[in-house]
Amino acid sequence: MTETAPLTNGAHPKSTALLEQRTPPRRTPPPHDTSLLSLLRGLLRTARPKQWVKNVLVVAAPAAAGQLFAPHALTRLALVFALFTACAAAVYLINDARDAEADRAHPTKRNRPVAAGQVPAPVAYAVGGVLAASAPALAVWLTPPLVPALLTAYLAMQLAYCVSLKHVLVVDLVVVTTGFLMRAMAGGLALGIPLSRWFLITTGFGALFMVAAKRYSEAVQMAGEAGATRALLTEYTTGYLRFVWQLAAGVAVLGYCLWALEEGGTPSGVLPWRQLSVVAFILAVLRYAVFADRGTAGEPEEVVLRDRALAVIGLVWLAMYGLAVAHW
Repeated sequence: MTETAPLTNGAHPKSTALLEQRTPPRRTPPPHDTSLLSLLRGLLRTARPKQWVKNVLVVAAPAAAGQLFAPHALTRLALVFALFTACAAAVYLINDARDAEADRAHPTKRNRPVAAGQVPAPVAYAVGGVLAASAPALAVWLTPPLVPALLTAYLAMQLAYCVSLKHVLVVDLVVVTTGFLMRAMAGGLALGIPLSRWFLITTGFGALFMVAAKRYSEAVQMAGEAGATRALLTEYTTGYLRFVWQLAAGVAVLGYCLWALEEGGTPSGVLPWRQLSVVAFILAVLRYAVFADRGTAGEPEEVVLRDRALAVIGLVWLAMYGLAVAHW
């Protein structure tokens, strides 16, 4: 009788075959192009070009003060925009390098260049460090003293957010909101324009409104599934986040109304554009709140661009605000 060779692990051939069928084959990630062009593309993706539109807020204070087209204003604002973009890119690079291991376990974040292996983590750290050091240094040389101080504070706050503050309830909302407010302040500081209390109140609470609405939308879409998005959202309740964005919207509207009525009802131009702009501002907030209430207020720029009615209301408000500032 012919003897059958024993299995090395003593298992029956049929059970081994079944085990092999049940166990899915291990997939190795596809090899990435290691060329310099691929690396540069990965670094650019990691720097989040879509997020750079937020830095347009640097024109807010000069526009509010009617100094947007003053001599050398646009040149200096373009410089501040570039410096803020460099700082934001540095934070994204360092954040993705630090979170590479965790991102690889995430269904969507694993496609980020650093997590996917397109950009080595040491390279991301190095480029982020160079940008973080060079932006404030250039600001010291090219802008008034308060601008490099603001950029340094922004970098310190955002890096602290990446390391630990994003895991602290409420503080995470404050840090993200302050980042928007710092962008809005930078343009005024670069041109030496005094920042009014109404500008700071309206801008700050308007930013908190959008940040809290975004968090609320993420929490609604998460639908109780841990790990589907930010881990901190499991500690927030949708009721609390709804309260925050409603409170912030109310304060922003109140601040804007107080600014608009500060000079009384006497028009300084053909019509009282300053007071009339309140209607457009409130309509814009109410329209944005529709998406917040539905849980679809993700990225603010996407909400504005994809909704034609909100975009039209925003343009009408912008026109009224411009006419008020120009005293037409």
